Amino acid sequence: MDTGQFQPTSRRRSYTKRAALLLTFSAAIGALSQTSSAGSTESTGSSDRSTRNPTLVGRAVLPFETFAGGPPAGAFMDPPIQNGVEFPLPEQPVEGFSGIIDGRRHGEYLAIEDNGFGSKANSRDFLIRAYYIRPHFKTARGGSGSVRVGDFISFRDPGRKLGFPIVNEDTRSRLLTGADIDPESVQRGPNGDLWVGDEFGPWVLHFDSRGRLLEAPYEVAGVRSPNNPTLNGAAATQPNSRGFEAIAISPNGKSLYAALEGATVADADQTRRIIYELNLRRHAFTGREWHYRTVSPGNMIADMAPIGRDQLAVIERDGGRGVDAVFRKVYRVDLRHASPTGTVPKTQLVDLTAIPDPYLVSLPAIHPGDLGLGNPFWVMCESVEAVHLVAGKRLLVGCDNNLPNSGRNPTRPDDNEFIVVAVPGMGPG
Repeated sequence: MDTGQFQPTSRRRSYTKRAALLLTFSAAIGALSQTSSAGSTESTGSSDRSTRNPTLVGRAVLPFETFAGGPPAGAFMDPPIQNGVEFPLPEQPVEGFSGIIDGRRHGEYLAIEDNGFGSKANSRDFLIRAYYIRPHFKTARGGSGSVRVGDFISFRDPGRKLGFPIVNEDTRSRLLTGADIDPESVQRGPNGDLWVGDEFGPWVLHFDSRGRLLEAPYEVAGVRSPNNPTLNGAAATQPNSRGFEAIAISPNGKSLYAALEGATVADADQTRRIIYELNLRRHAFTGREWHYRTVSPGNMIADMAPIGRDQLAVIERDGGRGVDAVFRKVYRVDLRHASPTGTVPKTQLVDLTAIPDPYLVSLPAIHPGDLGLGNPFWVMCESVEAVHLVAGKRLLVGCDNNLPNSGRNPTRPDDNEFIVVAVPGMGPG
């Protein structure tokens, strides 16, 4: 099929450092079985029909054994063999996508990786990159379900803006690694620059379109994680791995919203997640904030995306994986209607543990033992961490596969999964 049916909401240009290698990996997906529920392609293909329920309309899978050149990665993994994966890997792996935005052209997206293998200690040789990818979504009309990986952006700090020593401190390129920053979200500014939410600070980082850090990190006063290199013996005020997991830019390009994944250490209400506002014209936090409340204290904000004026699509998830991944939902949040105390109202859009798949686009299974496929479809990865509005009332949702963890299949590491969900109820609240 033509992946252009999921047309990006914008086509801003960005310029990247191109890699010579173009990799294409196809998932082993067979032809879709004909069922009475599928009907004709004219009536069922990619239309939302008259239903008000969310519907799975596309799925694409990138194998975890996908590499894109560069030095070996994972030499600091201990033990060196985990879940059947032998480290170090021969090249840089293409995995761990924690944010996704439009690419340079129709049907292409830019997906940013996180810090690699989960900690500073084991990710010193993981290079921070964002890849241009082209999913060939499997839909009711067909499609291979594969993901084409193109060139990439390498994030770097040649101007020494970070303000602390990095792994590649004395090199000319000063490429950033998973021991330096932990990217968890990405947005593109009006001029094509890239803004990245980080967990180690936590910081908001400002890069140009080619991955060069332009400024010192933006941080909120008094919010510091245990991984912040400037603690100097002071106590952390934000738990580990609970930093700026989600960022979103307002449609007018004036404001960036940055949300903490978890509650602050001192907050008596451990369901509160603070959303901060950064003025992109003044390049400063405004002091304005909103409060998102999770269903339970252990739940996390995993990502968010603008879906209208002052409205965001927010992923809230638990920490489970596989059959233990029992809570992961997408909500519409309206910043205009916050309560006097700052709490924003939220409305459920999609339950990612039970997405209707009436056309069975998730079948057949790619690997023996795959779970959660068919009608309904279940997002079983531990870290469903990317959401993006691709067209009208459709959301692109992606998994950070946390190599070498398992979720979809208890016998093997997770692949990278991308799905498109039609959400008829996503209009203004």
